[in-house]
Amino acid sequence: MPDSGFPWPIETTRLDNGLRVVVSEDRTAPAVAVNLWYDIGSRHEPEGQTGFAHLFEHLMFEGSTNVAKTEHMKLIQGCGGSLNATTNPDRTNYFETVPAEHLELTLWLEADRMGGLVPALTQETLDNQRDVVKNERRQRYENVPYGDAWLRLLPLLYPPGHPYHHATIGSMADLNAADLPTFQAFHRAYYAPNNAVLTVVGDTSAVEVFALAEKYFGAIPPRPEIPAAPDGQHVPGIGAATTETVVTEVPAPRVYVAHRTHPFGTAGYDVTSVLATVLGSGRGSRLYQRLADGERIAQPDLVGAYGVDLAYAPAPLIATATARPGVPAERLAAGLGEVVDELATVPVTAAELDRAKALISTAWWRQMSTVEGRADTLGRYATQFGDPRRAAERLPARLAVTAEQITAVAAEVLAADRVTLTYLPEESS
Repeated sequence: MPDSGFPWPIETTRLDNGLRVVVSEDRTAPAVAVNLWYDIGSRHEPEGQTGFAHLFEHLMFEGSTNVAKTEHMKLIQGCGGSLNATTNPDRTNYFETVPAEHLELTLWLEADRMGGLVPALTQETLDNQRDVVKNERRQRYENVPYGDAWLRLLPLLYPPGHPYHHATIGSMADLNAADLPTFQAFHRAYYAPNNAVLTVVGDTSAVEVFALAEKYFGAIPPRPEIPAAPDGQHVPGIGAATTETVVTEVPAPRVYVAHRTHPFGTAGYDVTSVLATVLGSGRGSRLYQRLADGERIAQPDLVGAYGVDLAYAPAPLIATATARPGVPAERLAAGLGEVVDELATVPVTAAELDRAKALISTAWWRQMSTVEGRADTLGRYATQFGDPRRAAERLPARLAVTAEQITAVAAEVLAADRVTLTYLPEESS
């Protein structure tokens, strides 16, 4: 395995019930990271059940057969560890980092909620966590300036019925309408050992982890048929530029320009990642140099571009800028569009390419510098690409991108299906 990608050992096994186990030993510190990836995200949610995967991110901390409500957190934090969980369109992951001597406790806790959440799930717990999600929606999306941009961009980029059409926060109407048996059935369908990858990185051995995984997860029965997510790879073209204008309580005009590109993990997305870095990462980027420093129409700390790492459909590339005082939204949108379009006509210079690759390399090794980062990365590649060792490909692939490839991908993806979302302050309407 090349040192430039992932210079740590990786060992794997699969239990008889289908659970994949990945171990990367690292004895440099007496700690271990445990990361459990479930192949269930908002892309899997059937009609009428949007937001279910995200709700279970909350419910999985609310007690299981042998662990009382809130006890999972108390046990991990009580032994000096940390924990959390996240949900996105592609997956849900649960993760803990603990002193190495508490590895067995952590694996027992994860196994207990994988196999024992449904018997402990009550109507009271469900109702309580539905309210928590409603508050989260208000705090993160509805009561924050520009907070609902992602909720608006997804349905503009992906048509109804597409697995990426809706955001992970889901529909409050769907969450309110579903009863307890419906949620229990959802958990049984997806939270199964044969739909999960357990990754452990740190001060342990593969022999120890494999034995503990068998001890605590081995008796959990597999799900015979995991419901497949809808196919999202083939997205019909929009056919024309799509625009949406939102007049609301925001402090200044803001514009988002978004395009569908290539799925994460493909050569096309590696090029897109370098392209996005050239376009909008930091003070040396084209957007900053032109809009914030040159024309001075965008606020310096509110201009940028990024790709969204989604693996099962053409992933979004998003560029955004917020206007300086007195700059009209039309001028900002025109300037933003011009800089984006020029990627297809003005070649990336050697200096731009070197800078982008340095930023990408720094970000990669920052992620790899922690046992938590490595565990999450290996879990991703095992889940999405079938082999954690493929993590070693990502950095070398991006460092090999050429200026000519960036121009070609820009000409391909930036010329079609542009989505423009504009926010206007209420007094500008």
